[in-house]
Amino acid sequence: MAKEAKKGSKVNIEPVGDRVLVRRMDVDEKSPSGIIIPDTAQKEKSKRGVIVAVGPGKYGDEADLIPMTVKAGQKVFFNSGWDNEIKMEGDESEYFLIHESDILAVIK
Repeated sequence: MAKEAKKGSKVNIEPVGDRVLVRRMDVDEKSPSGIIIPDTAQKEKSKRGVIVAVGPGKYGDEADLIPMTVKAGQKVFFNSGWDNEIKMEGDESEYFLIHESDILAVIK
């Protein structure tokens, strides 16, 4: 069973294998003069997100389950591609279904 973030996020998706469901974080950046640049005006969208759900892990060569090293609720930097973005009905947030190896770093 996939582990799910606790912060009131109801998700109908359960990742399989070593997949992770990540919700993109909205990040407003400041210019050098202190002007806040909203996410919609930036050239490239944030690659930061919060893990919403985690699959059980992947099976190794000897059929042993390799557990995930990340867990729901962690903030991460991730690689996103055009083919892994998913939309959820009734939710405006951007979600990505990525492999654990697409997570670059955990933000502490």
